[in-house]
Amino acid sequence: MQKDKAVIQLHKPDASEMMFFFLCGVVISVPLTLFIYQYSNTLLAGLDPFIASFIARAIFAPFVEEFAKAYPLFYRHGETERSIFSIALSVGIGFAIVELATYVSALGVPVTTRLPGLLFHPASTSITAYGVATKRPLPFYLVAVFLQLPCADKPFFRLLNCTFCDGPDRFCILATAE
Repeated sequence: MQKDKAVIQLHKPDASEMMFFFLCGVVISVPLTLFIYQYSNTLLAGLDPFIASFIARAIFAPFVEEFAKAYPLFYRHGETERSIFSIALSVGIGFAIVELATYVSALGVPVTTRLPGLLFHPASTSITAYGVATKRPLPFYLVAVFLQLPCADKPFFRLLNCTFCDGPDRFCILATAE
């Protein structure tokens, strides 16, 4: 006796689905990130404000942002690697545009210093999406997180004698203490 199996048809996402996932990056991933960030201050209460800020931005931020961007992808089961990659690009672009607009309008950061994020966020979301497509999300999620770890605040790494920096507001890739 054979059991009936449910088959999910593979398909290529159309323009409306791509727009849906772009909007997921805007209206799901960004608010989820901000919601989780608000609790980082509570978790770090009692620490020196400089250390607490560094931990929140350099350690919590990559884990939170990569999870928030990947969250809309987890319910996509019948996707090919290529289609989930396209969907992930849409989510990442939505997230990156809102992040760029927030940094530029609310924090006064120059646009040119935030432009690399328009490439990084879609790429890192696509790395996680590959893991979702291959049924191994955790290792690829961690790769995306660890690629973002070198992007914390530059002032902290100036204290450590930064030997290579990739831009005026991104921080050091290689830092050594003196």
